[in-house]
Amino acid sequence: MPELRLCGRLASGGFAAGPIALLARHARSARSSGDPGSEATALRAAIGVALAALTDLSERVDVSGADILAFQIAMLEDDALAALAFAEISRGVAAERAWQEALNVEIAGYEAAEDEHFRARASDLADIRDRVLGALMGEALEHTPPAGAILLAEDLTPSRFLATDWSRGGGVALTRGSASSHVATLARARGVPMLVGIELDLTAIASDGQALIDGESAMLCLDPTPSTRRLFASRRAAAKLADAQAERYRIGPAVTSDGTPIVVMINVGDPAEIETLDPACCDGIGLVRTEFLFHGKNELPDEEMQYHVYRRLAEWAMGKPVTIRTLDAGADKPIPGLTLEHETNPFLGLRGIRLSLAKPLPFRTQLRAVCRAAAHGAVEIMLPMVSVTQELEEARRYLKEELAALRQSGVPFAEPRLGMMVEVPAAALTIERFDADFFSIGSNDLTQYVLAAARDSDAVSSLNDPAHPAVMGLIARVAAHGVAVGRKVSLCGDAGGDPRLVEALLKAGLRSLSVAPAALARVKQAIAGIDVSGKGR
Repeated sequence: MPELRLCGRLASGGFAAGPIALLARHARSARSSGDPGSEATALRAAIGVALAALTDLSERVDVSGADILAFQIAMLEDDALAALAFAEISRGVAAERAWQEALNVEIAGYEAAEDEHFRARASDLADIRDRVLGALMGEALEHTPPAGAILLAEDLTPSRFLATDWSRGGGVALTRGSASSHVATLARARGVPMLVGIELDLTAIASDGQALIDGESAMLCLDPTPSTRRLFASRRAAAKLADAQAERYRIGPAVTSDGTPIVVMINVGDPAEIETLDPACCDGIGLVRTEFLFHGKNELPDEEMQYHVYRRLAEWAMGKPVTIRTLDAGADKPIPGLTLEHETNPFLGLRGIRLSLAKPLPFRTQLRAVCRAAAHGAVEIMLPMVSVTQELEEARRYLKEELAALRQSGVPFAEPRLGMMVEVPAAALTIERFDADFFSIGSNDLTQYVLAAARDSDAVSSLNDPAHPAVMGLIARVAAHGVAVGRKVSLCGDAGGDPRLVEALLKAGLRSLSVAPAALARVKQAIAGIDVSGKGR
């Protein structure tokens, strides 16, 4: 077929070229059904098979992948999900039909939700539906695409993505999908180029063709001509060269062109991330997302488990600060048994410090573990989603009580500094009222709250702009307060890792950024080309 170029929405950047792997839906042959009792038994067995497969896969992937699969596992383990199907089976409906119709109703509800977070979870439910149906029908495991293939599909399930070998390249292009889906999160973490929202009739695509994904222009090219291949190769080579040039800045301090030192720390979402990192590449850890300890577990992590993880981070940092954010659960990070279910607006609900104060036992356990780890390094505590001064004061009271208990027990500990995230506009506007030891701006939430534009919604992505004057004005206000009272102010949101925004952030008064490890080189390179003195080079 002739060359076809299509634009989509970028979910994960990068360049990929390879054979097309068409993941089309396949028709299932009907199975012979029996009486309601045997049909119910068959469905329970199929759910068990699907659970076993997901559990096995979760044990073979990294923490971020296991976290995502934990959502599916929790859904399958919830009897409420299959209740409607079993009710229909009792009325004489075959197991596969009852299950498919029940899940289709659930999926339709998620797809119709106003919140993009819930719409993005529809693919997880579709994955659950199809896995159980496959087990009911006795289907073999899915065909494995060739190494380095470009996967074309209507949508892609997290388990299918995780079961694919990406070590030899490849990419994903979806006619539906969401840039905020679990699959998109996985693709970004693994550097797999991914586009969503491609307008393409999959039935008209030959499965033996070739495809290119250009993440810089969000373009998918099918059956590229020789000239297009040459242009693609040139663009990919230029991107690799730019990355190589930036790598020179990875190790060593970050300094602007006028000689102003800038603190650049890293965000850590999984302790495994530091194992291949040289501590010399950063000025410490500006954000530890402790949610990874709470996902995919049958019970909440105990004090000993948390202590050993936090201690390892402190020892790796070798005296540099390690800022441990207390559990930031809720909204797009639900934890079964802890967070509320089915909040109508979870981003404005019981999340972050609000949840910790409402359910203080896990919070107290975490505080004790952090205080014990502080005996091994410069460990700090940071509270998420602080809106009013009472939240900070109550958290400090809990901290003092746990310090007293540790002192009485004779367990080695140290008192960590207590800081807060500034991500709620009310906190930024009244920052002088908060007696925190330090401040860290969460640009993701601050931006979505200031502009009333969900950070995970493609429909309003053009409004979700951290460079907006209203957002930058609040950042400048917090930075100026830090200078006035002599307290550290950093920024740990995605904006800090975007080289295009670094100059605006520094000129707003920030002198400390915390970024994803992969962004270190590019951010330091950007800093080296900025003059914050206003005097020129």
